[in-house]
Amino acid sequence: MRQRYKPWAKEKLQNNPYFCIQEPAKHKGAWSEVFGNDNPIHIEVGTGKGQFINGMAQQNPDINYIGIELADRVIVTALDRLLESNLPNVKLLNVNAMELPDIFAEGEVSRVYLNFSDPWPKTRHEKRRLTYKTFLDLYKGILPEHGEIHFKTDNRGLFEYSLVSFSHYGMKLNYVSLDLHNSDFEGNVMTEYEQKFSAKGNPIYRCEAAF
Repeated sequence: MRQRYKPWAKEKLQNNPYFCIQEPAKHKGAWSEVFGNDNPIHIEVGTGKGQFINGMAQQNPDINYIGIELADRVIVTALDRLLESNLPNVKLLNVNAMELPDIFAEGEVSRVYLNFSDPWPKTRHEKRRLTYKTFLDLYKGILPEHGEIHFKTDNRGLFEYSLVSFSHYGMKLNYVSLDLHNSDFEGNVMTEYEQKFSAKGNPIYRCEAAF
């Protein structure tokens, strides 16, 4: 879905540096200082409007969350949500996922969430999928040994592709669900897209893969 252009979005992000961190590469290896504690750090790549990351932060106050989103017109909605909830364990980064190695030190991130990523269904766009091997290289570089990726989507093609991609990379699948909302999984926090697609009766696919 194409988002409405918001010419004021970037300025609003810059005017709220407590939640939307400016020049995040300066904090590489020192994110515990940004949060003021040594709690584990979980990141969501493609955080969208922030519903998931806010819900997770409310559910898990002893974990620090960082939402990463390239589109300023989208992440500004996540900022609005955060300004309302005022959660101390959430930060936002308006950056490209390709910058992850410049922002986080090796092992500094404990978990990566990928939720309802763009499926890029055409074969020529395979390298843009967030579960493509070059992105897996990036995640592995900032996660500890046996660090996990938690992945959710309503797109069966992308899910099948991702399972194969994880397998070819040598990752271990610790959990796989082909119908999350009719499984025994507890503690699920839904994204905006998840609510929309599940309301239409679409099954939600989820997996946990470890390096």
